Amino acid sequence: MLTLYHAPVSRSTRLIRLAYELDIMEQLDIRIVSIRRFDGSGQPDSSNPHPEGKVPLLVHDGEMIWETAAIILYLTDLFPHKRFAPLSGEAKRGSYLSWLAYYGDVVEPTIVFSRIGLEHPLLHTTFRDFNAVLQRLSSALSDSAFLLGPEYSAADLLMSSPFHWFREAIPEDSVVRDWVERCATRPSMQAAADFDERQSAT
Repeated sequence: MLTLYHAPVSRSTRLIRLAYELDIMEQLDIRIVSIRRFDGSGQPDSSNPHPEGKVPLLVHDGEMIWETAAIILYLTDLFPHKRFAPLSGEAKRGSYLSWLAYYGDVVEPTIVFSRIGLEHPLLHTTFRDFNAVLQRLSSALSDSAFLLGPEYSAADLLMSSPFHWFREAIPEDSVVRDWVERCATRPSMQAAADFDERQSAT
């Protein structure tokens, strides 16, 4: 059994989008839980087995998988039929894995540092900065519609996600801006938003 612990309108909404892309919504037992929000609202939910009370958390036959990139990798490998990510041994597999790791290791930290105005040489040396992230994206997208080539993939879903939350972070660079808009037009985007709205209304 696959169980996804989810809080509407949170980082775990990316996993709802992924489930729509993989066409596995009916195979998921989605448990709605509360979490502590950035604005101080909400609280940890005792029904959520995540050791830090966060989301998303995927449980598959008793095995817990946490962290968004790990869950994306797990599900795209478990359900390869949609060809939403390269499989082991296929072309672009290394790039796919690298984008997933880059998101958690570099992108989110630099976004947080940028939003709170935190500056320190050690941060720039270790994580680079948000401008460097934008330059990396622009370079990767300079000759292709999406990060792994002409087709949208789970790498695009994850890497574009912060720009959907923080529209003000979208740069003037037309290469990156147009890619964000291409990602935003996916049917899974609206489907996940509709799902969250239904859950929030109950």
